[in-house]
Amino acid sequence: MKRRNFLHSSWLALGAAFSQQGLRGDVAPLLGQGDFRYRVVPGWGVLDAKTPVKNCHGIVTDGQGNIILLTDHVSNNILIYDKTGRLLHKWGTSFPGAHGLSLVREGEREVLFITDLQRHKVFKTSLEGALFQEWEWPADSGRYQREDEYKPSWTLHLNNGDFFVLDGYGRDFITRYDANGKFVKTFGGAEGGIVHWGPHGGMTDVRDPVKPSLLIAMSDQQHLLRLSLEGETQGKTEMPGGNPRQIRSHKNHFFVAHLADNWPADKNSRGFISVLDSELKVVSNIGGAAPVYGVDGKLQRMSSLGKVFVHPHDITVDAVGSIYVAQFASGNTYPIKLERV
Repeated sequence: MKRRNFLHSSWLALGAAFSQQGLRGDVAPLLGQGDFRYRVVPGWGVLDAKTPVKNCHGIVTDGQGNIILLTDHVSNNILIYDKTGRLLHKWGTSFPGAHGLSLVREGEREVLFITDLQRHKVFKTSLEGALFQEWEWPADSGRYQREDEYKPSWTLHLNNGDFFVLDGYGRDFITRYDANGKFVKTFGGAEGGIVHWGPHGGMTDVRDPVKPSLLIAMSDQQHLLRLSLEGETQGKTEMPGGNPRQIRSHKNHFFVAHLADNWPADKNSRGFISVLDSELKVVSNIGGAAPVYGVDGKLQRMSSLGKVFVHPHDITVDAVGSIYVAQFASGNTYPIKLERV
């Protein structure tokens, strides 16, 4: 607890220093390389003790450009900010294991999908907190004996309304549901070649509408895994020195949140954000050393520079390219906003 309080106080002090001194080069250094360089926006989203956070797990941008944060603090699981960092709304007291957050457009409305590790469920809600639907452990799959074997980490969504649930903290299976929320099938797990700790976060890659695929952040396995919608392996992208927890796309690039550069061997090691091009080649490491590819074309081991980030867990990118970072086990800190330079 002392460590968390210290980290929280340090970040608040850092934000105050930025606010007082401005974004000078010696105070807010450039992060990243090449065309993807950023500066921290000082004090963005920092609130008072009336609105605490614990672990900041998920973060998304809605159609109005507001930033929605998921934290496992049950005083307020959901915080909704505008782009300036002003709190617009907060709700949620029933998600002690809040983890994955997905925003999905259904016709004229937007909805949230929330996974809860402790309640072993997936929830579908409105942006204001109304509960529409919930899914318990997939007993019909025949892959689980008990509810507590199932610890869903994230949901991945297709344009037709179908979605997939990653069991990243349980038995590493992936379960598909149709647009009505009906169970379709389960695949993956150890028997499908997906090892523990593996499928933590990810996204559906629908750039090729004829052959959409799942792109999965394989956390401790240090790679991105591409699967067909039936669960067949289509490729791997190695991320040595990274610990990919989530992937988000923006325009023609992908953004990967790495929890730390030596996790879980050293849980005090720190993380960074990778920017990948359309072919999944790393072009910038925000808060990390520049990516290096060897003569054989293989990405060399990446590392954090130990600045700004502690443990990035999720990211979202707004319409103008600013990045918002939610962090796990990082001293109860609020999200970090990065403006592109």
